[in-house]
Order: sequence, then C-alpha cells, then structure tokens
Amino acid sequence: MTHTQTVEATPVEAAPDCGRPALIFAGQGSQAAGMGRDLAEASADAMNYWKEGERISGLPLREIYWEGDEAAMSDTRALQPALTVANVNLWRALSERLGPSFKPFAAAGHSLGEYSALAAAGVLSPKSVLEITSLRGRLMAEADPEGKGAMAAIVKLDMDAVTDIVEQAAAESGALLVAANRNTPQQTVVSGAREAVALAVQKAKERKGRGVELKVSGAFHSPMMAEANKELAPLLEKATWNTPRFPVYCNVDGKPVHDGESARKSLLRQMVTPVFWVDLIRNLYLAGVRWWMEISPRAVLGKMVGPSMAGIAAQSENLRVDLIDSLTGILNYAM
Repeated sequence: MTHTQTVEATPVEAAPDCGRPALIFAGQGSQAAGMGRDLAEASADAMNYWKEGERISGLPLREIYWEGDEAAMSDTRALQPALTVANVNLWRALSERLGPSFKPFAAAGHSLGEYSALAAAGVLSPKSVLEITSLRGRLMAEADPEGKGAMAAIVKLDMDAVTDIVEQAAAESGALLVAANRNTPQQTVVSGAREAVALAVQKAKERKGRGVELKVSGAFHSPMMAEANKELAPLLEKATWNTPRFPVYCNVDGKPVHDGESARKSLLRQMVTPVFWVDLIRNLYLAGVRWWMEISPRAVLGKMVGPSMAGIAAQSENLRVDLIDSLTGILNYAM
C-alpha cells in the first residue's frame, strides 16, 4: 500500500531532493498475526529463512506468528528473531522485484529494526542478524525477571516538557528514569524503574499530555539493560561487519555510518542509550530525502515522518511514504 503525506511547516535551507528513497524498518510493536506467511508460502528462500530463524532461536516462530495469540507474539524472545525474518524477507523480495538498478539512498531501523537495516545494506549477513537478534531477544527478556522496569509513551507534550517531567519524576521517586525513544517532537518514550515511569505518566496528565504504559518486559534503552548489553557484546565483536552498500543512519545519534567498524561501535551502545529517531528522520530530510519506504508487517514508522518534519520542512511540501508489508504489496508496488 502507498500513501502520500503533505506537511506544512517553516521553510529552511535543505539539500535538494536526492530522488531516491530511504528504507525504514520498524521494531517491536510492528508485529502482526500471520506476518510473512504469504511470502514464505510463495518463496522457498523466504520459507527457509523462517526455518533458519527457528533453528537459531530454538523457538517455533511460524507456529507463534502464524497460529498463536497476541500474548505469545509479544514475547521478546520470539519477537526479535521473528520480526527480523519478516523484515529481511520483505526487503529481499522487494529488492529482487525492483532489480539491480534500484539503490536506496540510505537505510535505518527503529531499535530492533536497525538490524534489518544493516542486513539490507549488507553490513551483516542475514544469518548473523538472526544470531544476534535471537540472543538479544533472550537477554532483554531475561534482564528484569522481577519486573522492576517499565516504559511509557508520553504524547502531546514537547521534548522540553518531557525532559522536565523525567527530571522531576526521577528526583521524587529516587529511582532511575530516562527519555528513551525520541520518536517525534510530540512523542517520547520514557524508560526506567516502574514507580518512576508511573509517576511520569501522572505528571504528563497533569500537564494535559497523555502517558500510556507499554507492554514490554523491561526498561529498554536505559541503563537497566547494562548487563544484557554486556552479554551481547561478545557476539557483536565476533560478527563480520562489512562496508555498507548505502549509508545506515543509527539510533544512538541519528547520524549515518559508512563503514562496518562504525556500525559495530554504534550497536555496542544501542541497547542502553536513547533512540534519537526524530533526529534521524530530520537528518535524512536535510540530506535530501523526500521519500521513505517502510518495510514492516504493519505501519508504524511512516506515521512519524510528517510530525517529525515540524519546523524544518518546506511549506506544503509533499513527502512520500510507502508501506511494503506483504507479498501482495510487493507485487502491486509501483515506483
């Protein structure tokens, strides 16, 4: 499916339209029942990638996502390798259909989705991203067995207001709290100790904002993931990191990497640092991107493009956002 957004904001000087799309891959929260099934049943390669994901993770991924319930699909252990399989399969099928002349301007992925972006750019092999995301999912699921951590999305408040809320809630609760995912200028996810997150939600409501606690197994992208991050590091160090075929814009600072070593260093920090998604999208715009391809089982990131342009996009500028979510979408896709 394809939709076009029109954004009205204050004009600023930016690079000319580069004429090529940026690929964006969603992370946790973009899973959908039956994801990837149509493509796998039409392609032996796609089906084999699901089977490889099951061998590496030790989990019945197809059973969970093609026949399971929502609770099973939300389990971080299964979700991370399964969504990686779905995303990478979508990209490989789309790339094959568009042919060798098609080259994106850049790629990026939100949190877990960054691994799919690295696979698309050839930085990591499809097998390697499965090995890493399978371990990452298990470590993140087991990082907080007592359920001390939580996350919440704060919406309808700007970043300055959320920063103030985070500081107040941390001080009053005496517990850890950070602004973890800066998704749009009016949507920030906070992460930390459960009592501090609950207090932040309360304070957001007092300011006429809204806070929604997320169904996650811990305080992701915060120092509470330090032990999990430490345990993941040896596998990241051991992996083969290739030169990207096109730049990959990274979560930790919103900036592109152009070599494998820089990508590795970025991923070594990703689990415990904030996701600067709004900065990343704006940096792509300033580099000339006006066209985004969201490769994901469900629309999530494309909805953030327009709001992220507030204050920097040219007046009444058309920004194209295409969702590639299924085999049907690929077969019907028109450049």
